[in-house]
Amino acid sequence: MIKKFFPDEKIASTYLIPFEKLYEEGYRGLIFDIDNTLVPHGKPADKRSIQLFERLRRIGFASCLLSNNNRKRVRPFADDVGTEYISMAWKPRRSGYYKAMEKMGTTVENTIFIGDQLFTDVCGAKRIGMRNILVDPINPREEIQIVFKRHFEEIVLRRWQREKKRKKS
Repeated sequence: MIKKFFPDEKIASTYLIPFEKLYEEGYRGLIFDIDNTLVPHGKPADKRSIQLFERLRRIGFASCLLSNNNRKRVRPFADDVGTEYISMAWKPRRSGYYKAMEKMGTTVENTIFIGDQLFTDVCGAKRIGMRNILVDPINPREEIQIVFKRHFEEIVLRRWQREKKRKKS
């Protein structure tokens, strides 16, 4: 049961992901969470996030933002970085992930989800069999309900780490 929350991979920051390598491996679509994945919670697109999406377009990736936040938050961010978006996605529901792939013209096999939360981002991607990358939250200051979930995420991540070590042995 707990394994449904295990990330496929964990990287310290979205901005450290080797996107060129992923493209070489055959991936063509990237779905991103926004808050604490691309920018601190509630912040607008910044120079770094705008440059990331420019880089992704140059590489050849299609992209889409998938957020549980409302359109008022998500649309301006998507416009600023120049990508598709889905707001009010109700992650971990599957439907948002499928809608994002439809917008990008990609499939589960060639799409990756990138986000900072296990119980929404990673769980939703795993529910449809999509590769996922968990990133560390950009800013530790978060809404109270997220802070509460982070304690449970730590338990799951410790178990995931033990399982990874055991498989390597």
